[in-house]
Amino acid sequence: MGLWLMVMRSLSRRKAKAVFIILGLTVGVAAMAGLSVLSDALTTQVNQQLEKYGANILITPKSKGLSLVYEGMNLGGFSYETAPLYEKDLGSLKTIKNSGNIAAVGPMLLGTVRVKDTDAPLAGVDFIAMDYLRPWWQVTGRLPARGEVLAGDQAARVLDLKLGDRMDLGGQTLTVAGVLAPTGSPDDQLLFADRPMVETLLNQPGRLSMVEVAALCHGCPVEEMVAQIEAAWPGASVMAIQSVVKGRMHALSLFKRFSWGAGVLVTVVGGLVVLVTMMASVRERSREIGLWRAIGFRRSHVVRLVLMESLVLSLAAGLLGLGLGLGGAWLLMPLLVDGHGGHLTLNPGVALFSLALSLVMGQLAGIHPALAAARMDPSEALRSL
Repeated sequence: MGLWLMVMRSLSRRKAKAVFIILGLTVGVAAMAGLSVLSDALTTQVNQQLEKYGANILITPKSKGLSLVYEGMNLGGFSYETAPLYEKDLGSLKTIKNSGNIAAVGPMLLGTVRVKDTDAPLAGVDFIAMDYLRPWWQVTGRLPARGEVLAGDQAARVLDLKLGDRMDLGGQTLTVAGVLAPTGSPDDQLLFADRPMVETLLNQPGRLSMVEVAALCHGCPVEEMVAQIEAAWPGASVMAIQSVVKGRMHALSLFKRFSWGAGVLVTVVGGLVVLVTMMASVRERSREIGLWRAIGFRRSHVVRLVLMESLVLSLAAGLLGLGLGLGGAWLLMPLLVDGHGGHLTLNPGVALFSLALSLVMGQLAGIHPALAAARMDPSEALRSL
């Protein structure tokens, strides 16, 4: 009778213990595979969202000085030798190496106007670009056309502006076409209007105060793009807005580390379960092992039989754990990720590592019981018959 056939018959006679051993390792493999799949899905979703998150590169006039503004509070400061930005220089963005990663460009001109005897900040923007750069905007009314304005929430309250109100700006009568819902950003304090019209009102044709650039984040070298823009536009100061991006990616990195750590820990615990269960199984099978030795089985044969049993059980646990991990991730996916299990993918490297860890833990847990079985004295085992 072959060793493999003996192994399978032995396992079939002890189904309850075999199932218990399999479950011990299955939980660990399932935890590792499931959490890994979820972390990969969350990373993919965040990458996709960051591609349309808004501006992540900011271009401002280069100056030798510091503007002491923190969280909207002006603390003073000054700058000198400021190099102005001009609309004609926007074409330099198309010349950089990674120009294909630029999703939207939003030039902006800022100035102050007099509204109802109150100084108010006015921003000239391109509303088509702003629709991409500010996807979180919620507008009561609509985005303005030429001759109309969009009022930020705080600006509308301070200036007592409502939809349809008319105001006089530099001799032009403008209509409030929309009011922004609170954003918690400086946008709440601004009046927005079509940029060419604002250039005329402020008498600054072709001038820009800043340029917002939305670069596709997933897989694009934002820091390299910053250097490329600085080289192509020498008079501009370019910076990457990375705090939100780095914060989210760091959180996902921690979650991925947790998933690996939790999976390994649970698998190790499962290995201990295998060790205890197999030791108990060896003690119960002392007569059977004694018979093996009495009919000519060597110690090496006994060790191989026990380790082969452990190998079969750990392989079954690994495959079952991968299936349960994918199934659990598929069930949890709608709760954590926009979309459903159609985006479910298991990294082959993670699958192989999980399966290998299950096999290694099963074999390590089987070594001590195998050696204990091989050291049994066949005469002592046979006396109990």
